[in-house]
Amino acid sequence: KKLGRDSAHRKALYANLAGALIEHGRIKTTAAKAKEVKPIAEQMITLGRRGDVHARRQALAFLRSQDVVHKLFSDVGPRFADRPGGYSRIVKLGPRAGDSAQMVYLELVDYVPDTTSVPSGRAAAAAAAE
Repeated sequence: KKLGRDSAHRKALYANLAGALIEHGRIKTTAAKAKEVKPIAEQMITLGRRGDVHARRQALAFLRSQDVVHKLFSDVGPRFADRPGGYSRIVKLGPRAGDSAQMVYLELVDYVPDTTSVPSGRAAAAAAAE
């Protein structure tokens, strides 16, 4: 799929989305983009599992971010060391309000949402009133 971009823009998009997935554990994007990025992200995690210098250089050549590559090799790769593949999943969310594009979460299979965040809505107002 070309996603309405030329080849250089598409390659940059894939690198940015794969880096964001590695960095954050979950990203919200369109279904078409997620389906294209998922194999690339899984390949990067496989490089992180290998852990050698050549794998690190290959990951850095694609992701272009030393911080993301460091997290990939020090945190994400070892977490999936005993898993033979299938490191990510696509969770459908429904259509986007503006253009009805199918939205999804692309997340790592061991992703756990952060529950220590600040509560919103009435719970936040009640906590602030006390």
